Amino acid sequence: MESALTARDRVGVQDFVLLENFTSEAAFIENLRRRFRENLIYTYIGPVLVSVNPYRDLQIYSRQHMERYRGVSFYEVPPHLFAVADTVYRALRTERRDQAVMISGESGAGKTEATKRLLQFYAETCPAPERGGAVRDRLLQSNPVLEAFGNAKTLRNDNSSRFGKYMDVQFDFKGAPVGGHILSYLLEKSRVVHQNHGERNFHIFYQLLEGGEEEMLRRLGLERNPQSYLYLVKGQCAKVSSINDKNDWKVVRKALTVIDFTEDEVEDLLSIVASVLHLGNIHFAADEESNAQVTTENQLKYLTRLLGVEGSTLREALTHRKIIAKGEELLSPLNLEQAAYARDALAKAVYSRTFTWLVEKINRSLASKDADSPSWRSTTVLGLLDIYGFEVFQHNSFEQFCINYCNEKLQQLFIELTLKSEQEEYEAEGIAWEPVQYFNNKIICDLVEEKFKGIISILDEECLRPGEATDLTFLEKLEDTVKHHPHLLTHKLADQRTRKSLGRGEFRLLHYAGEVTYSVTGFLDKNNDLLFRNLKETMCSSENPIMSQCFDRSELSDKKRPETVATQFKMSLLQLVEILKSKEPAYVRCIKPNDAKQPGRFDEVLIRHQVKYLGLMENLRVRRAGFAYRRKYEVFLQRYKSLCPETWPSWAGRPQDGVAVLVRHLGYKPEEYKMGRTKIFIRFPKTLFATEDALEVRRQSLATKIQAAWRGYHWRQKFLRVKQSAICIQSWWRGTLGRRKAAKRKWAAQTIRRFIRGFILRHAPRCPENAFFLDHVRTSFLLNLRRQLPRNVLDTSWPTPPPALREASELLRELCMKNMVWKYCRGISPEWKQQLQQKAVASEIFKGKKDNYPQSVPRLFISTRLGTDEISPKVLQALGSEPIQYAVPVVKYDRKGYKPRSRQLLLTPNAVVIVEDAKVKQRIDYANLTGISVSSLSDSLFVLHVQREDNKQKGDVVLQSDHVIETLTKVALSADRVNNININQGRWPHG
Repeated sequence: MESALTARDRVGVQDFVLLENFTSEAAFIENLRRRFRENLIYTYIGPVLVSVNPYRDLQIYSRQHMERYRGVSFYEVPPHLFAVADTVYRALRTERRDQAVMISGESGAGKTEATKRLLQFYAETCPAPERGGAVRDRLLQSNPVLEAFGNAKTLRNDNSSRFGKYMDVQFDFKGAPVGGHILSYLLEKSRVVHQNHGERNFHIFYQLLEGGEEEMLRRLGLERNPQSYLYLVKGQCAKVSSINDKNDWKVVRKALTVIDFTEDEVEDLLSIVASVLHLGNIHFAADEESNAQVTTENQLKYLTRLLGVEGSTLREALTHRKIIAKGEELLSPLNLEQAAYARDALAKAVYSRTFTWLVEKINRSLASKDADSPSWRSTTVLGLLDIYGFEVFQHNSFEQFCINYCNEKLQQLFIELTLKSEQEEYEAEGIAWEPVQYFNNKIICDLVEEKFKGIISILDEECLRPGEATDLTFLEKLEDTVKHHPHLLTHKLADQRTRKSLGRGEFRLLHYAGEVTYSVTGFLDKNNDLLFRNLKETMCSSENPIMSQCFDRSELSDKKRPETVATQFKMSLLQLVEILKSKEPAYVRCIKPNDAKQPGRFDEVLIRHQVKYLGLMENLRVRRAGFAYRRKYEVFLQRYKSLCPETWPSWAGRPQDGVAVLVRHLGYKPEEYKMGRTKIFIRFPKTLFATEDALEVRRQSLATKIQAAWRGYHWRQKFLRVKQSAICIQSWWRGTLGRRKAAKRKWAAQTIRRFIRGFILRHAPRCPENAFFLDHVRTSFLLNLRRQLPRNVLDTSWPTPPPALREASELLRELCMKNMVWKYCRGISPEWKQQLQQKAVASEIFKGKKDNYPQSVPRLFISTRLGTDEISPKVLQALGSEPIQYAVPVVKYDRKGYKPRSRQLLLTPNAVVIVEDAKVKQRIDYANLTGISVSSLSDSLFVLHVQREDNKQKGDVVLQSDHVIETLTKVALSADRVNNININQGRWPHG
């Protein structure tokens, strides 16, 4: 336990003290009522937690609340489910003993919700295992899956567990959850085919129809309306306002993935769920011989595909019964009633076996993956028992009989572990004690389970005997065998007044929780749980992987008659009781405040009934008169011996004497404790809290001393190891450095000698003496050349090579230049390429021949000197489709008088066009252009020589252009007259 009470919160102890001061039932119930109105739904009776269902969310289960109760003493804070959870968890870790939390109460009292909150607490607060939180997620996600397949809406509870569940959670030595295992008990499979008015079938059917995707429903042959299925309409309650099937489907679908279901397994599982619905819609009609025949072919086709069986085989199995007589197999046709029974039996068998497979699948997912590791032996187990509550309906059948028998056994265990065992322990230890009277329900348990004379034995005998056994013959035999039992009544055994409330086919048991009247109708069939042989054979041949596991072929060859349902349930309950006895129990007693499931409503009559049958008043009186804490002397001394100098570090005498010395040193008052024969008993929690406080302080002191001693020893040893290691490393390193230095000096001397010898013989032919030097010179030149390579094609620099590399140097220089030229050519754009081509033509024509050529070299040639907007539209219209390749303003000189006139020179693909404003003055086709003349001087005049066929045609044209080199180059290229340009030295004739 952690530190005891602090100033922050002592409400829990006050509640404990007040509650144990109540001696009357009325005062106890009034206290429950007061706390219920204040939304305080939890109350302690010693270590037993009483929980009243509020039927609404009180926002008391958040992470903040978990932290508040984590690591705190049981009575240090107000009563809460998390306090029980934390106390159990800390006991599991500190005492290394398996624990169990037993949650009991009527249907609708909140048992399932309490189980989920406990799992939530452990998932949130326990340390994560080394392999991650997969186990925690699977533990949490197993709940919605089991609730979907095993819970249903009943008259008293919208989420009633229709099966019993016991879950073991395995923790490693660090307190992290590492595995789990689930045991299920007696699924109410009759609900698959029949529901009372106001009740529903199992949740999964409605969730699938409401939330399943359209494509999935189409594959399964389902439609969304639950009213379309016979197995879902009998309760006339398909829709429930408090249940959102669509959202629940999403939760279940996600949970299946978390617990390692593959998509194929999910598909197979849902196929089985759908097949149950289709089975319910199988209808029969009688032929001429009154034998049943299947009339719904469509449903049969869906069943054949979903279950993976042959259609003809399934049809025959539903309408015939296979009988083996004297080694021969005979097929007996079924009438309508028998066929309906066979259909319903198959539906129940398919669903119940699938549920068993589902539990086994979840167990495989929860199983620890480290079961073979050494640490597995140090695991401890925490059990959570969530089993159906006591049920009393208007019509009670075989299922209610089994459920209430289960509650009788658990009540018997509760009595044995709390009331009976505690009082017997006081007497055995010699503690003065005034016995508390309580009702021991062993007499009822014996009435149900006693060999040969118990109800289950009589039922089994009637099921197995030859002849015509019916439910009424079972009732008659029951009356004959246990007719004088005070807790059994039948119509025959009752007095005249009681007979009015008992039918002839009913019997009444006086349970610890009250009287329950059972109808024997269906007892034999449900106990036998027979499935015709040919139905088993058909399902054993199923190709559905899940069905093939649920129906094992070994069943067909096993001649031994299987045990009845009641016997199987009795044996599983006995096994459960043994499991619970092997663990340290904690109790959560759930109470239902009203039958209407309304928040804030407190039905005193209903509460009083539950308080009575749960034995809370007897438990309260025992706790009030008893002791809050008891431990064997050895355990108590081992835990607290450090608090007394005389018992620390070890006690040599008897443990009882050591405990006596210890409690005297701690200052216990006589009324606070008693010394038994083998144990010490402490009456008040505050005494224990004070002892725990002192132990916590002492632990801190001891821990400090141990830490100081250990640290001193640890660091001394570490220093010595480091010192020895440093000496070894230093010695080795000095040797290594010396060897490296000597080797380096030797290498340097040899290199210098080789270099000098090579330098002396550098002009001699290559030989071993000068090879090293020559290689060095060549390498140095190549490295230097790599650093000093020319940067562009205009850079002509090149390092001077040694004589031996002159030829290689020239080859490298040529390759380098070619590479730079290639790179340059690849890098130029089409426009720049055209520019260079024109410049090259201009150079070919004018370089060294015309004086103003050098001034044109740095100037780029422009594609045109006139924009489209500067050329008259009429001229453009006159040119038609001919594009203008180049346009430039020029001055034309008349041949007579040389009068200058402004003109525009246009180059098209076919001609030179001379334009005056909006008029084409002269068009010179390239074919008629015989040549171009220009002087070698710096003038900008040139003459276009035109061939004339008669005197009417215009002759040569004298022009002047400011861009004469550019203009003549473009004219020469366009007219293909590069070789027809005549450059006259000095002045050119113009006559």
